[in-house]
Amino acid sequence: MAYRKLGRDNKHRRSMLATLTKQVIMNESITTTETRAKEVRKFVDKMITYGKNGDLVSRRKALAFLHNYKAVVDKVFNDLAKRYENRNGGYTQILKTAERHGDNSLMAILRLVEEAKPEEEKKATKKSSKKEEK
Repeated sequence: MAYRKLGRDNKHRRSMLATLTKQVIMNESITTTETRAKEVRKFVDKMITYGKNGDLVSRRKALAFLHNYKAVVDKVFNDLAKRYENRNGGYTQILKTAERHGDNSLMAILRLVEEAKPEEEKKATKKSSKKEEK
């Protein structure tokens, strides 16, 4: 299978993943189990890609997945799409943390990456700084 079932039936899993996706987009960081974080990462990246497309079909697909929660979709299409316009994927980062006290499940922080300079710009600034030294 290409996805994790997470011990839930189809409707509960889809609803849980949509809710976790909403929380990541709104708060830009959540703490959850490692397996859930790995599964939610796919959907967050897909929503941001929809935002970068910016057309009506993409907006409707995002609204359908996120249960018509317009505030989240507006943030994706207006803020996050502009933030990641020069980045081709990899919008999220998973940081592993300690085990949960009750059942020892592995916990992780799923967060949106901060947009840094693209590597091409970094290389260009290094080359220009070397030329200035000479």
